[in-house]
Amino acid sequence: MDRTHELLDPIQQTGEERMVLNLGPQHPATHGVLRLVLELEGETVVNCKPVIGYLHTGFEKSFEVRNYLQNVTLTDRMDYLAPLSNNFGYSLTVEKALQIEVPPRAAVARIALVELTRIGSHLTYLASQAMDTGAISIFLYCFREREKLLDIFELCSGQRMMTSYIRPGGLALDLPPGFEKSVDSFLNEFPARLAEYEALLTENGIWQERTVGVGILPAEDAIALGVTGPNLRASGIDWDIRKATPYGGYEEYEFAVPVGTRGDVFSRYQQRLTEMRESVKIVRQALNRLPAGPHMTRDRKVAYPPRSELATSMEALIHHFKLATEGYRVPAGEVYQAIESPRGELGFYLVSDGSSRPYRLRVRAPSFVNIQALARVAAGHLVADLIALIGSLDPVMGEVDR
Repeated sequence: MDRTHELLDPIQQTGEERMVLNLGPQHPATHGVLRLVLELEGETVVNCKPVIGYLHTGFEKSFEVRNYLQNVTLTDRMDYLAPLSNNFGYSLTVEKALQIEVPPRAAVARIALVELTRIGSHLTYLASQAMDTGAISIFLYCFREREKLLDIFELCSGQRMMTSYIRPGGLALDLPPGFEKSVDSFLNEFPARLAEYEALLTENGIWQERTVGVGILPAEDAIALGVTGPNLRASGIDWDIRKATPYGGYEEYEFAVPVGTRGDVFSRYQQRLTEMRESVKIVRQALNRLPAGPHMTRDRKVAYPPRSELATSMEALIHHFKLATEGYRVPAGEVYQAIESPRGELGFYLVSDGSSRPYRLRVRAPSFVNIQALARVAAGHLVADLIALIGSLDPVMGEVDR
């Protein structure tokens, strides 16, 4: 029975032993502006209904009134913990529609950057999950490492988070001097830091009490709900888009797809730790094969002419002016491109009418789908367990309310 419309008061009696309780939408443990309508028997959750829409940004409609290059800045702000992943998925979609390829240097750099982004996103998950369950020191340690990643992103783009660095055709700028050294330094240090986190948490009795056997998501339920990413693999399903349908050059890299067995909060924690180790391997391979060469395609459909030509070539000046003011046109048609973001399958379905703006751009956001699992895993657990459950699913509300 839907009682959300009745919640004029935060608590209502619905029977002799049940009550309806609001959790959120302004609550630090909901990881964003998420409201949960809980039906309780004492401290036990009987029903849990996520209510979204409090952070409706209108991204999908905004895509229709901006040109393809301008839309890169919108993708940064959907999953704001993985902006480079969003840039990557969107850029691959536009490139697919344009039928263009990026230079080898840009292709390799993209892989390195999105895997560093995966590590940074998982660090934020671990920091918040630990803090929500009382392990505050882990929060500080994880953000120490994340700061180093943000420094790398700032070195590349000038921005720590909203980078808009990966763009259709390649990269906004070439990799800066010092990039490889900074990344190499992080890769050398990070595995030992990750081992420290495990030493503090994995065998910790309090951590296990809060996570082991809590919020089990059976594999068949995960599939039925459309759950993807670490939450799906923690339930025992071997599915990773980087392996299943490689994109952007992932077929050239060697890495494992870790798969859990229990599907509980603890398994989702272990899943992300293991994925960070695999990301380190991928970034190391990318650094070892990073070639010289251009960072942006020379295809005139999307590439600005070299700045040196603007003072001597009227054709180059006109081309630059038209790209800057009107943008490039994408052939009419429909394409879909999915990537494996830190939260699962992030897909862009682009419908073009041949103009310089998308006719429609639908985003398959993993957080929007994964959050459905909360109702399934919450039933029968205590309210205190619900806090750990939300963190274990790792939603970002910016890509839920699009």
